[in-house]
Amino acid sequence: MLKVRYDLSFKEVQAFQDKDPDDKKVLTDFSKTIQDILNRHSYVVETMAQGVIEMEDTYGMDDKISERIQYFLDRFYMNRISIRMLLTQHAALFGNISNHPRRIGHIDPNCDVIECVSNAFKAARHICEHYHMQAPDLDIVTAEGSKIVDFVYVPSHIEHILFEVFKNAMRAVVEFHRDKMELPKLKIIVAKGQQDLTIKLCDQGGGVPYKVQDKLFQYMYSTAPRPQYTGHDSPLVGYMDIDRFAHDNGPASLMAGYGYGLPLSRLYARYFQGDLVVSSMEGYGTDVYLYLKVNSSEANECLPIYNTTTSRMYEAEKVVSDWSSSTTWNQSIRTYCTAVKSKQPMITDKSIISIQ
Repeated sequence: MLKVRYDLSFKEVQAFQDKDPDDKKVLTDFSKTIQDILNRHSYVVETMAQGVIEMEDTYGMDDKISERIQYFLDRFYMNRISIRMLLTQHAALFGNISNHPRRIGHIDPNCDVIECVSNAFKAARHICEHYHMQAPDLDIVTAEGSKIVDFVYVPSHIEHILFEVFKNAMRAVVEFHRDKMELPKLKIIVAKGQQDLTIKLCDQGGGVPYKVQDKLFQYMYSTAPRPQYTGHDSPLVGYMDIDRFAHDNGPASLMAGYGYGLPLSRLYARYFQGDLVVSSMEGYGTDVYLYLKVNSSEANECLPIYNTTTSRMYEAEKVVSDWSSSTTWNQSIRTYCTAVKSKQPMITDKSIISIQ
């Protein structure tokens, strides 16, 4: 199903290859084609997620298969983020979509971080109150003491990421303090340095065990029960599309359960050379750090590389650990050993390092 959609979209774009871009009719037709492609691919993430769910339910999933799926989905979804960034940018500039007067397409030269935080918080609070009848309040602190912190960025990306981490934090706080009359507040700290703009979210939602922290960014892992899928009426449908924020339609209504929120949010952060890091204290709460590049010249796309060695990642055998326990701190050592054993490149988040 997805392959057919991508083949069709590619052929539709390819049809304009030799046409005159200065012709107004060509530009109008191309813009319409772009919008059709955006609509056609609106539920790609949901469709892929449901496919993974069905595969796991039917065949089961061991660690080796899970690692390969993680590797594939990270690259697949990062490509999708990049493609949709290009498509929505063109649609905003040349299509019929109304655009913010301050923005260049979806890029805001003076992106107001506090405004993004506020928008994401309000959206997440609305969802939390709908599901849990209450939600914690928020305190916002800036390192400079200023009410305005701005830089060049895509506001919808920041709001999408923060919506996900707010949603997780609110659910954790409500469930951890369910017997208390007053919920502890969430806290946001914003700091703009010379290279990084950092947004830190602190909650008192009880945290998660140390051994679970690495799993938080795995697709299909969630600390909440998985909701029942019921086709197009499922809350999964429409849940993970960034354009809900980009087009001011608001996020969909799912509170938790599918495990895609953090992995996709980290990809959005890494797309422009940032990152999303979680640090938790079991029994107290969790801190989430969102790192973004201050200088737009450093915020280059981070995209997967495809070459003849890429396919070997799906053939690598899992190396038996040579430590007395399979702790998380020696994961990188096992990854290195696996790469050496199969004589393939060791894949990192930022680059591919060839091993001779």
